[in-house]
Amino acid sequence: MRTLPILLDVDTGVDDALALIFAITHPSLDVRAITCVAGNAPLAQVVENTLRILDAADAPPIPVAAGAVRPLLSPGRAASHVHGEDGLGGLVLPETSRVPESVSAVELMRRTLADSDEPLTLVALAPQTNLALLLRTHPEVIDKIERIVFMGGSASVGNATALAEFNVWHDPEAAAIVLGSGIPIFMYGLDVFNQVTVAEDAAAALATGGSPLGAVVGALLGNRVALSEDSSLVYTGLIGDAGALCALVEPESLRVERRPVRVELAGYGRGQTVVDRRRYSGEDVIYGGAGDWSVIDVALDVNAPRYAELFLETLGLDG
Repeated sequence: MRTLPILLDVDTGVDDALALIFAITHPSLDVRAITCVAGNAPLAQVVENTLRILDAADAPPIPVAAGAVRPLLSPGRAASHVHGEDGLGGLVLPETSRVPESVSAVELMRRTLADSDEPLTLVALAPQTNLALLLRTHPEVIDKIERIVFMGGSASVGNATALAEFNVWHDPEAAAIVLGSGIPIFMYGLDVFNQVTVAEDAAAALATGGSPLGAVVGALLGNRVALSEDSSLVYTGLIGDAGALCALVEPESLRVERRPVRVELAGYGRGQTVVDRRRYSGEDVIYGGAGDWSVIDVALDVNAPRYAELFLETLGLDG
């Protein structure tokens, strides 16, 4: 099986943790480096969470570096209401002896790309601040990037706002820079993110089944909750960002369309990924009001049961 060399950029909260475990475990993924950015939690917490999750996954030594402490222009806004104050929903993990690299995330990205004998796939599971800084600071490495896969955006509804998904909304200027880079891009957005779930009884069985990794994964899934209409918490069991890694391994389980996409930078629509799904040009194109768009691959539907199965199979937790 050919391995795909990847560089992961994360803001390790609950779903990034699930994605990290999957990426470390799947035999066809070769994680060369991991960079951290503020997002789901403040940067220092993101780094600590990442290192402890690598221990839980029994990962080999992988360089980890800290990056941007806030978006390019906006103030930082952690998602503690979703991921808890620690970013992992209160999951207590043992202290780690792993330490982050002394260089910045941007420098680790640059160095990893420059030293690689083959182009790497950048997988962004977080606000894209680190990636934007890399592309602006070191354009010489662009040719070493095979493509950028990002979890973020939506071709339909948002979650941070009615229109915008959190990762893009958190730093829309960074996302706009990445989309305008000319690098091949694949968007794994809320349209598929919100479909892939692990049943609550399966998550509970993992948490109590005696496997150390299963206990961690079960606890993380148990923290995948949402507010119901009466403001009570209900279980969702979303594997979240891990789905973007499943897309690397098994792209045939997705429906993907190549579409023009742009990031809105002002007004209530700030942070929205506008995906043009029209079959024919409209007046905005005819009369010169369309503006700039980037044509990228967008995931619009997923075989959700298959991705849930793939996730559990990869972790050896499918019973």
